[in-house]
Amino acid sequence: MHGLINKAIQSFIRDTYGDEVWEAVRLAADLPFPEFEAMLIYEDALTDRVIDAAATRLGKTRATVLEDLGTYLVTHPNLEPLRRLFRFGGVTFVEFLHSLDDLRDRVRLALPELEIPRLRLTVEAEGTYRVDIPDGPAGFGHVLEGIIRAMADDYGALALLEHECAEDGAEWIRVHVVDTSHSEGREFSLAKTG
Repeated sequence: MHGLINKAIQSFIRDTYGDEVWEAVRLAADLPFPEFEAMLIYEDALTDRVIDAAATRLGKTRATVLEDLGTYLVTHPNLEPLRRLFRFGGVTFVEFLHSLDDLRDRVRLALPELEIPRLRLTVEAEGTYRVDIPDGPAGFGHVLEGIIRAMADDYGALALLEHECAEDGAEWIRVHVVDTSHSEGREFSLAKTG
């Protein structure tokens, strides 16, 4: 697993729950170092141990921790560049959903060494979309669910999400867009200010 992903998990735990919780998770996951390095590659099993240790320490399911991580990636002030990357996908939440097919390529432009799973959007009916993750790591769908839910809020849309998984591990998220202008979304401008 790329160090940027592990560093994001570490930052999520620290920023959300504090250094003491991170230290407890680190020890429970038997990490031989105090923190992840963003530019290194780590074994997937190490990442899994950290997520499992966090779930145990926080009294949450693994799926909930992963979804919360996805929300964190969009909403935390320290990760505004990532939010901007998602917002460049479109002016509306529905345009953002349609841009998910191209997310992998946009991420490669920003971070060529970071590999994210392919995503495929299908329109199932008016206002109902299915985002398939045919080849992602186990649990990635929960992270994406958190991202999509946070982006709906960011755009001011009301959307209901359902995460599903096949026996072969393929995941998908069904998105029901109830109202595209449910509330005032967060301010966003293509021109970076401040």
